Amino acid sequence: MTKKIIFLDVDGTLVNYDNYLPDSAVEAIHAAQAKGNLVYTVTGRSKAEMYPPIVAIGFDGYIGGNGSYIEVGGEVLKEATLSLAETTKIVDWLQSRGLEFYLEANSGLYASRNFEERAQPTIQEYSQRKGNNREDMTVRKAFPDLIFDADLYRNDINKISFILEDYQDFLDAKKAFPQLQAGTWGGVGERALFGDLALGNIDKAVAVAELLTHLQIPVADSFAFGDAKVDIPMLAHCGTGVAMGNGGEEIKEMADYITSSVDDHGLWSAFQHFALI
Repeated sequence: MTKKIIFLDVDGTLVNYDNYLPDSAVEAIHAAQAKGNLVYTVTGRSKAEMYPPIVAIGFDGYIGGNGSYIEVGGEVLKEATLSLAETTKIVDWLQSRGLEFYLEANSGLYASRNFEERAQPTIQEYSQRKGNNREDMTVRKAFPDLIFDADLYRNDINKISFILEDYQDFLDAKKAFPQLQAGTWGGVGERALFGDLALGNIDKAVAVAELLTHLQIPVADSFAFGDAKVDIPMLAHCGTGVAMGNGGEEIKEMADYITSSVDDHGLWSAFQHFALI
């Protein structure tokens, strides 16, 4: 059997947006590995957000920060971060506009002074737009290891996310930092609740290509699973692109195959369909 490599987005693919991890997904991953296949996560999360239930699954490696970090079998293959000067400039710009934010690093998530208070209604809306009508959702539940009162001028940052008071904030950020990659995220319909800034010329597809080259695995033997627009380049690059049933219309339209939702055992079903288990 030719060894396959499987790339899994995390939020909306491996887990739902309430961080529920189906047993069937874990079983599918282990069965695929037992058959000789490799399984990697490819996520916007920094390593600090890869919480114990996910790490405990036992992946063959990890791509984080939407492609800025690559880990293979516990060894770091790539770690690209914003410079101290870039982070300082972004932090000062956000603070000058009164925008609350958090810095994403493998060492932790570092929040601005008033992030928790300001983010509360935004996090609730984000949760609701992902189909989880939880009035008890809080910033601390969404980000359990968020660090406050830390030095925000750092040289280990993968990405910076900030609350949008208006869509114009995103447009202005994109204009203010043309050398960086600007994006938005926020729930069903990809509504822009947050903006983010990261290094330019880095995305999930770039990282997947680098990893395939390193492992000397043909593109044709790769499978990518995702649910959002940020996953589209990865699905387009891999030999087979699979959209989750709970995914957005854009990714479903371009995918080679649409499986069922996270909650309806989408990973297990697709792994069976493609004889990965």
